[in-house]
Amino acid sequence: MKQKEKDLLIKINKNINKEYGLDPRTPITDTQRSLREMVKNSIEQYFENLGGHETINLYELVLKEVEVPLLTVVLEQTKNNQSKAAKILGLNRGTLRKKLKQCDLI
Repeated sequence: MKQKEKDLLIKINKNINKEYGLDPRTPITDTQRSLREMVKNSIEQYFENLGGHETINLYELVLKEVEVPLLTVVLEQTKNNQSKAAKILGLNRGTLRKKLKQCDLI
């Protein structure tokens, strides 16, 4: 990676950390940037598939669609250690347990 690209990633990292209140040590990599792009592309595709029809409650729909796989993968990565999963997610352990119950994951 060229220095110019590295400098750009550092700038993007700082801006995203500031925007979302993340720990400045959190690296924003090409993978994380592509996650944002994949979500954007998916939502654009959703609207294309609507074929001009209207939709409602899109915010709630997206959150529900993203939450279950997010929780599932983080739990898999932590070998079902809820304390570690809560830390990774930036949630209180009790809040994580509540979400897991709401999603029928425990």
